[in-house]
Amino acid sequence: MEKNSYPVTPAVRFLREKKVLFAPHQYEYVERGGTKHSAESLGVSEHSVIKTLVLETEAKKPLLVLMHGDAEVSTKQLARLIGAKSVTPCTPETATKHTGYLVGGTSPFGTRQSLPVYAEATIFQLDPIYINGGKRGFLVSLAPAELKRVLPVTEVSVAIYN
Repeated sequence: MEKNSYPVTPAVRFLREKKVLFAPHQYEYVERGGTKHSAESLGVSEHSVIKTLVLETEAKKPLLVLMHGDAEVSTKQLARLIGAKSVTPCTPETATKHTGYLVGGTSPFGTRQSLPVYAEATIFQLDPIYINGGKRGFLVSLAPAELKRVLPVTEVSVAIYN
């Protein structure tokens, strides 16, 4: 792929700086299409598309959760694990304020402020994973071990499958 044939976002700059091997994948973004749409567009399993969720504790401390596209987060279980009373999703405006990214384009890489990152433990059994590259309609695929190498990741088991 040509060097400039994909967006150069703060996430891409971060990945390049940390010398992470990744492949860019662009697709047509659909409002509220979620990981189901991106997985179908790229022809990959929704389970291997990792969503970056911005949540906060009752004390308004922001955090990121990396979760399989086909699963939800048990916020009660997460709160218990991190010693918080409760954990709730941030509003889109608050999420953008913390990360610098628009919802639908949130990447765990290159965020505006350094945030604690909690990742569903089973993500590390996949290879590769597809995760947002910092823009709507743009994912990057990489080895999940790279997450641990370049981010302060804490593994958790908080997935709920419907």
